[in-house]
Amino acid sequence: MSAVDTRTADMSALDTSTADTSAATDLRAAAPETSADLGDRGRLTIGDTAVARIAAHAAAEVDGVGGSAYRLLGIALGAEQAEEDVRVTAHVVGAFVALDVRLSVTYPMPVRRTTEEVRQHLTRRVRHLTGLTASRVDITVTALHAPAVTTGGLR
Repeated sequence: MSAVDTRTADMSALDTSTADTSAATDLRAAAPETSADLGDRGRLTIGDTAVARIAAHAAAEVDGVGGSAYRLLGIALGAEQAEEDVRVTAHVVGAFVALDVRLSVTYPMPVRRTTEEVRQHLTRRVRHLTGLTASRVDITVTALHAPAVTTGGLR
C-alpha cells in the first residue's frame, strides 16, 4: 500500500455514521441554553464570611503585607505579628461588597503605595473569584514590621 492509500484508509476510520450525528443533534436540541433559561435555574448567594476569607487570602498575596492581631474593644489581643492572618470583614448587598481590612506592612515598604496595591488587588480578585463588585475597601494598617530575618545557609 502506498503512502496515499494509508492516509485514505486512516481517514475512513474517522468517518462517523449518520446515526451518531443525529443523536448528538438531538441532545443539543433537547437542552437549549438561552439567557432567559440561565436565570430560571436558580440563584447564587455568596455569604459575607466566604467573601471575607477570599479577600483575606487575596490581601496576603501582595508583597509586604502581613496579618493583624485579633482585637477586642480596640485593644490587640496578643502580639501584632506579620505571620498572623489579614483580618477582613465583608458586607455583601446584592452584587456589591464593602470590605474592612486590617493588616500590617513590612518596614520600609511605603504604606500608601502598599495599601493602594492591596485595594486594587482585592477589587480585581474579589470580582474575578466571586463576581461581586467591591464598592468600598477600607484599610487599617495596625502595625509596621521589620523584614523577615534570614538565617545563614548551608556551606
